[in-house]
Amino acid sequence: MTSFITLMLIYTAAGTGIAVYAGRRRGKDQASYFIGGRGMSWLVSALTYAATTYSSFMMVGLVGLSYSTGIGAMIFEMTYLIATIILLSIYGKKIWQMSCEKELVSPMELFSLQFGKATGTAGALISAAALIPYTAAQVIGLSIIFQNFGISYATGVAIAAVLICVWSLIGGLRGVALTDAVQGLFMIAVAVVAVIWAGNKFGGIETSTFPNKVWTPVFFINITLPWAFFALTNPQVVQRLFIIKDKAGLKKMIILFAAVGTAYTVITCLLGFSAKYGTMNGGLSEITGRDNVILGLLETMGRGLGLATALSIVFASISTSNSIILTLSSMFTRDVVRKTDKIWYGRVFIVIITAFVAVFAARRTSYIVELSVSTSRILMCFLPLFFDLFHFKKGGRITGPLTIIGGAASAILFGRIGLQLSSVWTLAAAFGFYFTGVILDSRKLSRN
Repeated sequence: MTSFITLMLIYTAAGTGIAVYAGRRRGKDQASYFIGGRGMSWLVSALTYAATTYSSFMMVGLVGLSYSTGIGAMIFEMTYLIATIILLSIYGKKIWQMSCEKELVSPMELFSLQFGKATGTAGALISAAALIPYTAAQVIGLSIIFQNFGISYATGVAIAAVLICVWSLIGGLRGVALTDAVQGLFMIAVAVVAVIWAGNKFGGIETSTFPNKVWTPVFFINITLPWAFFALTNPQVVQRLFIIKDKAGLKKMIILFAAVGTAYTVITCLLGFSAKYGTMNGGLSEITGRDNVILGLLETMGRGLGLATALSIVFASISTSNSIILTLSSMFTRDVVRKTDKIWYGRVFIVIITAFVAVFAARRTSYIVELSVSTSRILMCFLPLFFDLFHFKKGGRITGPLTIIGGAASAILFGRIGLQLSSVWTLAAAFGFYFTGVILDSRKLSRN
């Protein structure tokens, strides 16, 4: 416990130092605070995009899912990655160009241009409702690791909340992006060493089959469909496209992200497969609860690797949470209260949103994977508006709010009643509300 606390103190001091350094270099306007003044290099942009995406979901959630359910977990995550690369290749340049030309800061301002400010407000509120639980999933992952070193779950939540809040307040996007870059490299390096250790320790992998009793076709479609559109529906990664300095850097960013994503996905899944093989052959005790698999591995690892792996999960949780809270703060500042001049509005919202995240994390209501996927299911309501923005160009002031509110409400309702293929029905409902809105906007226009 003493060694872990010492490393945490060093990590806290280093992260705070980076945040202070970045805070001194940034400008005084909201564009500098929330998106780094559109001046981030492709290298930092790729690493912060990866760190924002690949959270404690990977080393806690995906390792556990791979251990419990087999090769289906890797197929699920690789489907996300392939879909993300395709979406970034098609829409990344368009989003970046629009953000530059229109001087956008909040991701919801993409929609406000065509669908009106009420759409931006609705989008910000729905995003908060979905992303606060998702951010809480990161804090849950971090607190699980803290428990393994004798720190209570509640204390872990409090430590995470303070670090997330303070670093976002001080450094803004530049601070978050720089810490993301450092943390991302460390996460990959530790994961490589961990999977080599697991291969040597357990001597094989167990992948099960696909489909199986868990990965039925219905379950696979239901969990994968929202994840496949993550690059467009999750505002924190959409906003990451605003920060890149130039067009040439965008292509390099996508290539590097693809490489990092492929490596990290394969490594984390192999770690879960190796652990399962170890359990089946007596090298590792049976582990109950998917989120506890990484704890079982930490107990088996040597002290040095165990500490490094634990710290990498802390890194992942903090980096993703920082990014989400900064994005939510930008949306509440610019799309809800509609203040576009002062930074302090954003800082107030950072504190408020972090408090909500901490309260939600303290309840610990679900597995990390389920929390993450349910978030993306709710955010699928944004997908029809993206297609309208870049292809259909038919929607108006009614279409935007109706699509967002109706689509999100459908996602929540279908999830609550346990509807089979709820993700498919959610997407269908979102497009149904979208087309209804288009018809209503057309009639309104014809009457005028």
